[in-house]
Amino acid sequence: MHEVGNLVTREQALAYHADGRPGKIKITPTKPTETQEDLSLAYTPGVAEPCREIARDPELAFRYTAKGNLVAVISNGSAVLGLGNIGALAGKPVMEGKAVLFKRFADVDVFDIEIDTNSIAEFVRTVELIAPTFGGINLEDVRAPECFEIEGQLIERLDIPVFHDDQHGTAIISGAALINALTITGRNIEETRVVFSGAGAAGIGCARFYRDLGIRSENMLLCDSHGVIYRGRTMGMNPYKLEFARKTSARTLADALEGADVFAGLSQAGLMTADMVKRMAPNPIIFAMANPDPEISPDQVRQVRRDAIIATGRSDYPNQVNNVLGFPFIFRGALDVRARQINEPMKLAAAHALAELAARGKVVPQIVRDAYGNENFELGPNYIIPKPFDPRILTYVVPAVAQAAMDSGVARKKIDIVEYGQQLSKTAVVLSNM
Repeated sequence: MHEVGNLVTREQALAYHADGRPGKIKITPTKPTETQEDLSLAYTPGVAEPCREIARDPELAFRYTAKGNLVAVISNGSAVLGLGNIGALAGKPVMEGKAVLFKRFADVDVFDIEIDTNSIAEFVRTVELIAPTFGGINLEDVRAPECFEIEGQLIERLDIPVFHDDQHGTAIISGAALINALTITGRNIEETRVVFSGAGAAGIGCARFYRDLGIRSENMLLCDSHGVIYRGRTMGMNPYKLEFARKTSARTLADALEGADVFAGLSQAGLMTADMVKRMAPNPIIFAMANPDPEISPDQVRQVRRDAIIATGRSDYPNQVNNVLGFPFIFRGALDVRARQINEPMKLAAAHALAELAARGKVVPQIVRDAYGNENFELGPNYIIPKPFDPRILTYVVPAVAQAAMDSGVARKKIDIVEYGQQLSKTAVVLSNM
């Protein structure tokens, strides 16, 4: 039997997806459909009126259709979770799961779309052709380095947000954790040395984002399956890795970690050893984020370093770096101001809002305490990022993203942030009861 994790078995997972109506999502009408008049309004002849209005002014699609609250989760299944290139159809359960998270945490509707191609040109053109349907595009589980080119081309061609969560989601959430971990350990971000294990979508995405947060380029080393990415290396290189090639004598992950302050693992289980942990600076920050199993377990770290701050991608350890803390709320804010893109100021705003929320741990709502065994949350080594079920994320992150979109000039709609926050508070109550 295949192992799924500590919380569920293979049989439970398959039954969850198969019992009753197959899958995890469905479409529900939002208008009455009980009478002949209702049907006449929903379809012909009444539907012709909003069609005429949209033909006259395309912006009215946001008023008369679901476009403004609809995101496409799009994948070709080339890099699905820890399963690799399993193809578009096999990746569909993950995309449906993403739709569930969008709806549960931010009331964003989703169509999941699986594209059966490994061609960058075909992928981009397909998304470009269907883009008028949506208010935003969430690219998911597309392998590197193709994902960088696909996202870049779509951002240039489309006037709605395009966001590759594998690149930016982990970067934003771990970035929030990094902000608080640096505060707890008393580090200056400009002097902090970071080593990345993994130079795919998540690794490159995190390196770029940490740089935007303030980590200096010369204080970052990236490692891939061939070792340290150093200046002059030719094996296994591409333009995205070359961006982070440094002049260094380090050649292995162990070499790179000598005296390092932060380890950011975005690779695979078991790559970090206890000896590597010993080599790091005092009060090391270890983000072992490989899923489902981290590069090193927190228990292994604790055996050799009691002074470490540790985060993983798992829910059964403290400080879970969970992308659900980001993408639903980032898209919610972007959609509500009709942003043309999700830019760096919006991503930074999300990370700082999450960090600030975790710093207010003493006032975590009781609903969150109940979900985690009445744990007493307070900013410290075991609490550097909020928990996914904290309803305040909606009212912290979403307004911050929306404000950043307006301030940076990518919003097509101006809103009153105070009133918006009040509306989101009401929405948070509803979502908490789902």
